[in-house]
Amino acid sequence: MLYWDLIDRLKGLLEPSCVVTDEAELRRYSRDALSRSRAFDAAPLLERRGDVLVRPKTTEEVSWVVKAARDFGAPVIPYGGGTGVMGGLAPVRGGIIVDMGLMNGILDVSPKDMTATVEAGVMLEDLASALSEQGLMLGHDPWSVPIATVGGAISTNGVGYRAAAVGPMGAQVLGLEVVMPTGQVIATRSVPKTSSGPNLNHLFIGSEGVFGIITRATLRVYRQPEERVFSTFRFQTFEDGFGAVSEMFALGLRPAVVDLADDFEGVHLYMVFEGFRELVQAQRRRSAEICLGCKGRDMGPTEAILYWDTRYQVAEAYRDSLADSSDGDKPRPEGRSFDYLHVALPVSRVLEYRLQCEKIFREYDIRATEFAIWTEPELFSMVLVPGTDTRPEDMPKAVEQALKLAQDFGGIMEYCHGVGVKLAHLLPREMGYSLDVVRAMKMTLDPQNIMNPGKLGL
Repeated sequence: MLYWDLIDRLKGLLEPSCVVTDEAELRRYSRDALSRSRAFDAAPLLERRGDVLVRPKTTEEVSWVVKAARDFGAPVIPYGGGTGVMGGLAPVRGGIIVDMGLMNGILDVSPKDMTATVEAGVMLEDLASALSEQGLMLGHDPWSVPIATVGGAISTNGVGYRAAAVGPMGAQVLGLEVVMPTGQVIATRSVPKTSSGPNLNHLFIGSEGVFGIITRATLRVYRQPEERVFSTFRFQTFEDGFGAVSEMFALGLRPAVVDLADDFEGVHLYMVFEGFRELVQAQRRRSAEICLGCKGRDMGPTEAILYWDTRYQVAEAYRDSLADSSDGDKPRPEGRSFDYLHVALPVSRVLEYRLQCEKIFREYDIRATEFAIWTEPELFSMVLVPGTDTRPEDMPKAVEQALKLAQDFGGIMEYCHGVGVKLAHLLPREMGYSLDVVRAMKMTLDPQNIMNPGKLGL
C-alpha cells in the first residue's frame, strides 16, 4: 500500500528533494546484493519494494521520520551501502526506506584518544583515507571497504581481513547514537569498558536494524603499523594447515590476517603481520616455525602480497556493475548458480564437519570449490557450485543440511553477514528460548514492529 498522507507529512518534515517516490529509485533502494538464485525460498520477498525513500541529513530528521512512521504504523528500513548479501534491507512489508547516504560526516578523529566519531552513512573507504592522513587506520577492513558504510558494518557485526588481530566490527565500537522506534534518541558513552549496567551498544551490534537506526558511532582506531610483513605457506593437506593455524592461536599468536584455503590451487595459508617491529618479527618467526612443523612449505611473501593488494577487487567490480545498471528497472545480473557459507564451530569439530559436509554435497552432485578458515580457526567457510546432475532444488537442500549440521555440532550458521531474509527461518532452531528473549525486547521497544520487520525472525 502507499501511505499518501504519510508521504505528505514527510515532505513537510524534510527538504522536498529528500523525499522520493520515483519507481525506479524505489526499486534500486529496495534490494541489496542478495540475488534471487542465492535467496532460495526467500526469493519472493525480494520482489517487494518500499513505498517511499527518504534521505535525512541529521539525527533530528531521522527522529522526525521515525515518529511519523510510528504514527502511521509504517515500516522503517535503514539503508547503508546496499552491499549486504542476505537481504537484510529487503522491505518485506513496504514502508519507508531511510537512506543514510547524506549522513556521511567524519565528525572527529582523535590520535590521542585513538578514536573516530562518524555519522553512520560514511563509507569505510572514506574513513580509512581520512584516518591515513593522520597516521591512523580503521581496524575493520572487509572486502567491501569501497562500498560499505559504518552503520551497515555495525548492524551486521561484519568481519574484515584484520579481524584475527582486532576482532569484528562490533569489537571496535565504543559508543553509539541511535534513533529508537519511538523516535527518541539515545547515546551511549564512548568508553572501552563499563560496569554501570548492561552495555547497550550490544543491543544494536549485529541486530540488522530491528531495534533502531544507528546515526553516529565512535570507533576505536589504530596507528599505522611500523612494519608489515607478508607470508605464504603451502601444505599437502587441509588438515596440516588447520593444525598449524590452531596451534598458532592456542599459543596466543595473532597475525593481522589469517586465511587458510583449500581450492583449485591447493592448500595455502596467507598471513600478514603488522604492528611495532619487534612484535611483527617475533610473530612471523614463531608462526613460520609452527607451519614448518606441520609440514608446511615456505613460499615467501609474493602470493600473500598479491592477495593483500587485490582484496577489494570484488567490491570494486560490484560498484562498477551498479553504475552500469543504475536504472532501477534494469535487473542486476544473476550470474551462475552458486552459494557460499560461513559457519562458526568449536575448533575440535571443524575437520569432522568438513567431512560430513562433503558427504552431503556428493549426494546432490554439488562441488565445494573452496574450504577455508578465515581470521580464526573456529570460522569455517565454503564456496559451492552445482554439478552437471544438480537439480534446481538441490542447492537449497544441501545448504540447509550443511547449516543445520553446523548448529548440531554446537556452532552457528553465519559468522560474517547476518541472516537477513535468507537465513531467518533457521534462527529459532539455533537460538531456542534465547530468541523468545529477543522477541520480548522487540515487543517492549517496538510494539508496532516498524523497525526493519521480518529480520532476525521478528
